[in-house]
Amino acid sequence: MLRITLQPQWRVGHEDGPALDANTLLQLLAAVQASGSISQAGRELGLSYRHAWGLLQQAEQLFGQPLLLRGRGRGSLLTELGQKLIWADARIGARLQPLLESLASELEGELGRVQRRERAVPRLHASHGFAVAALREELAARQVPVELRYRNSLEAVAALAQGDCELAGFHVPLGDFQAAAAQRYLPWLRQDQHLLVHLAVRCQGLFVAPGNPLKLRGLNDLARRGLRFVNRPEGSGTRVLTDLLLQREGIAPQSVTGYDNTELTHAAVAAFVASGMADVGIGVQTAAHRFGLHFIPLLKERYFFALPADALQRKELRPVLALLRSPVFRSRVAALKGYEAAHTGEVMGVDEAFAR
Repeated sequence: MLRITLQPQWRVGHEDGPALDANTLLQLLAAVQASGSISQAGRELGLSYRHAWGLLQQAEQLFGQPLLLRGRGRGSLLTELGQKLIWADARIGARLQPLLESLASELEGELGRVQRRERAVPRLHASHGFAVAALREELAARQVPVELRYRNSLEAVAALAQGDCELAGFHVPLGDFQAAAAQRYLPWLRQDQHLLVHLAVRCQGLFVAPGNPLKLRGLNDLARRGLRFVNRPEGSGTRVLTDLLLQREGIAPQSVTGYDNTELTHAAVAAFVASGMADVGIGVQTAAHRFGLHFIPLLKERYFFALPADALQRKELRPVLALLRSPVFRSRVAALKGYEAAHTGEVMGVDEAFAR
């Protein structure tokens, strides 16, 4: 099976000079931050000490200030600039990686169709999530092709209704907000035309700095003067959830500093908060865990895949459904921080899902 990987790449240098090997530098800085040793970091990356030291000197000359603080007995520590570079790279990865994965998957499908002269690969349009990424990885490991396109939940469900995909990923909160959130999808979903497959239950909450230095306790704190918030874009399920939460608490969006500042994914929101560019964001617990953030739970939600009603009889969808129902995949989802997989792979009707 054809696989394409796209990665962001830095290019740093003066207009009239050679470009710095910035990607290797960023890997080196991250390794030094973890180990406190240039030589050990170089060994981990397969670089000689001379090469690693030379790369650091070139970068420091280019930026005009040091990237490391060196002292006897304390190893090497990153300066503020060095740390900023690490966090900038983390934000770039969190922001762009889902888009690049989506584009790579589309290219795989396009080239595959040229090779096969036909289309028999299921198309998955989905709101970005860690369980969705895990599904794609498990399918790839089994040589099961799927075209993945990350879109917001409403776009994904609309694409299914219009025949542009065979699986559409979307999420709906449990509890008080279920009916209001589900209502935005129901114009596109029909009991007689679609089925739902349960992917996971996941926990949504507030991302704050490690140790919660601002002593945030819940959603009411978003109206606190000077608190910087980072939001999700309009149309995303988490943005809808945020608006419903604010409405319940009687908080006007205009009173939330940073309400109009948005990031595309949960990971990008977490990276934004972790880098100190915002004080708080909303997203799934997995993202907070991966960026070392403190997490304040707010509620749980269910993530579904919507499919055509005849999906169980479609040959191209059988391997995907079989994996979703497998104990191996259920264990993979359950291992994600803040995810529950007790019902992963269960198939139900639209009315049945939202009658609970």
